Amino acid sequence: MKKLLCATYVGIDAKVIDVEATLTKGLPSFSVVGSLSSSMSSDLKERVKSALLTNEFKFPPKRISISLSPSDIPNKTGSHFDLSIALLILLNSCDAALDDWFVFGELGLDGSVKENIYLYPLILSLANQKLIQKAIVPFDALEKLSNIPDIAFYGVKSLKEALFLLKNQDSQHPNSLQKASEYPFYELKNEKYFYMKEYPEDFSDVKGQAVAKRAALIAASGFHNILFEGSPGCGKSMIATRMRYILPPMTMSEILESAKLDVLDDKEPLFAPRRGFRSVHCSATNASVFGGGSFKAKIGEVGLAHKGILFFDELPHFSKTVLESLREPMQDNKIRISRVNTKVEYPADFLFIGAMNPCPCGNLLHTQKECRCSDVEINRYKNRLSDPFLDRIDINVVMQNVSPSDTASLSSKQMHKKVVEAHIFMKQRGQNVFNAKLSDKEIEVYCLLSEEAKQTLEQATYRFALSFRSIKKVQKVARSIADLEQSQYIQKQHILEALSFRKRS
Repeated sequence: MKKLLCATYVGIDAKVIDVEATLTKGLPSFSVVGSLSSSMSSDLKERVKSALLTNEFKFPPKRISISLSPSDIPNKTGSHFDLSIALLILLNSCDAALDDWFVFGELGLDGSVKENIYLYPLILSLANQKLIQKAIVPFDALEKLSNIPDIAFYGVKSLKEALFLLKNQDSQHPNSLQKASEYPFYELKNEKYFYMKEYPEDFSDVKGQAVAKRAALIAASGFHNILFEGSPGCGKSMIATRMRYILPPMTMSEILESAKLDVLDDKEPLFAPRRGFRSVHCSATNASVFGGGSFKAKIGEVGLAHKGILFFDELPHFSKTVLESLREPMQDNKIRISRVNTKVEYPADFLFIGAMNPCPCGNLLHTQKECRCSDVEINRYKNRLSDPFLDRIDINVVMQNVSPSDTASLSSKQMHKKVVEAHIFMKQRGQNVFNAKLSDKEIEVYCLLSEEAKQTLEQATYRFALSFRSIKKVQKVARSIADLEQSQYIQKQHILEALSFRKRS
């Protein structure tokens, strides 16, 4: 019996699959077992047979049994099993050592090895779990796969090349190296942080709204959830879409993870240090937002926003089920999908941005237009957002009215520079997570208050009846404000500004 290694998806993570083959005497047959769908098994066998016969190989007149184990992983999918199965049939009587080789590739009918876009997230997941050291992959996939560090990749264009490689392992060398990033970076404690200097949508386009832009700057630097409330056309969506360009730099592992999410979203990965931006329409279903599926749980918008921004415009128009279900990932930074046939957990560490009008007609806060809504309609509109949901929002902003005299202030380049400086300041004190993600123990370590700041926070606690969670959120927002000013201790003015962004009753 011979064995090669491959992998399949369980949720968005990869699980190692042992591809085993035996060729025994008996009535000639070709069977593949291991919880594959009947259609996949049939397609796979036809591709393998054709690839062997069109390349002057003889299809063995034996009883060929292929096993993909463990068999308790249901619904194994992927055409990348083709190459490993074909090689096992050809090498069954060979003495070559195969057990530690991962082999991925779809076979063409002529024996060519084809790229599969889903190989990248599959191999990246294996690499993150430190399960893979070397792999035979399609030559055309090397450009993407070479971004993954610490793996020796051997690119092949045909079944013959892969066969020659395994028969002559000692003389073969990996033909891929980790690509050097072309983006600017800075290095702190042996970790590189990459960023981009291009701003396709600039904050200089937003006229006025100094308070909202200040809140956006604080939210971006500390990854704080933020809610914009204001009249239609005042710039809520403009600010939200521009925030992705001023977010903190990314590590190489975050860039690779972002590229993996691009592939899972059927996009070509760019491997650029720019965090994702997912804008969800208010008509989106629960399954499209959080993911789902009866047999194979597919990732949703919340999972695709990992390490980036999740934007909900017209927030009160989302269904109550979606809004209340959003509380878990906003609090725990992960989403769990439970079905009868599968249970999957996705990471969901995102910055949430919400935008809403002050009332159904949108004119409640307008100084020149009259609101057409009754008190009952306004209350019903605002009551769609529960207090437990709003309690997950760190920063609440009431937008100003638009005025012809409004002018541009800070540009995205200036704001991004401040965010980068705050990020460096945060990392230099030994902090590994953004301020919004600090645990209670980490708050005690990193959110150090001056005596005057402590007194101010105590007074606010009694005056506004702040809950324990609200106190922690004020401290974390104040920490981000202090970072922007390069202040080691949180001062009184930082606490006061953080309190100004808390939710009004």
